[in-house]
Amino acid sequence: MAGRSLKRITITILAQEHIRKDWYFDFEAEHFRRFCENLSREMKKLGVALAIVHNRDATITINSYADLLNCVRISSPNDGHSNQCVGHIIGKSEHLDIIQDIGVAVRRIAFAPETVAPSNEFRKVCHNCGCGC
Repeated sequence: MAGRSLKRITITILAQEHIRKDWYFDFEAEHFRRFCENLSREMKKLGVALAIVHNRDATITINSYADLLNCVRISSPNDGHSNQCVGHIIGKSEHLDIIQDIGVAVRRIAFAPETVAPSNEFRKVCHNCGCGC
């Protein structure tokens, strides 16, 4: 990527309070760290610098898969997207797999940011998780 600056995208993981154990996901676990390292490597080859940060000052109560998607935020200021939850970016989750959904959201923001509704468009998205949202 000599001579060209990398596009910057940040994944922010908010703190969680888990009400239901069936929607628990450990964002500190080794397999999530490996996923982030692999995604960062892949994205760097494609011209994107990916940063993963944890914001322990904001807590999301996790009572559904939609809440789990809401605790992961993605920002790409150069594209006009800041602090959007994964659910807003991807819409319906195909497999209720948070790692897969984060990857889809990052790639969409990186390579097709125009397909993501502006953050001021508050839309209700059903993630097909059976939570009743």
